[in-house]
Amino acid sequence: MSAQNSTGIQTLLDAEREASKIVQKARELRTKRVREARDEAKKEIDAYRKAKEDEFKKFEAEHTKGNKQAEDEANKEADGKIKEIQASGKKNQGEVVADLLKGVLDVKPVPPSAE
Repeated sequence: MSAQNSTGIQTLLDAEREASKIVQKARELRTKRVREARDEAKKEIDAYRKAKEDEFKKFEAEHTKGNKQAEDEANKEADGKIKEIQASGKKNQGEVVADLLKGVLDVKPVPPSAE
């Protein structure tokens, strides 16, 4: 009976070792799958991020172009107004200087009123 028990025990130990190997292999496969899933998710995230960055750059370029045109138009308009003001100042410069000199040189004193 001892030999039969020994054989039964040995069979159980062999089954336990086999089960342990199967569990270990399953853990390794699960770890490998988790690692692969993480790598795949990282690739998808990077691709999504790149696509969104490209989309943003395109959007920014389109809208900056419009702002640039508006800015150029505003600068042209401002330059035109400045030139117009300068031309007007040069045209009336003599009259303004004459009026200022007349006002300074032709002083007509007026006594203060006693109120």
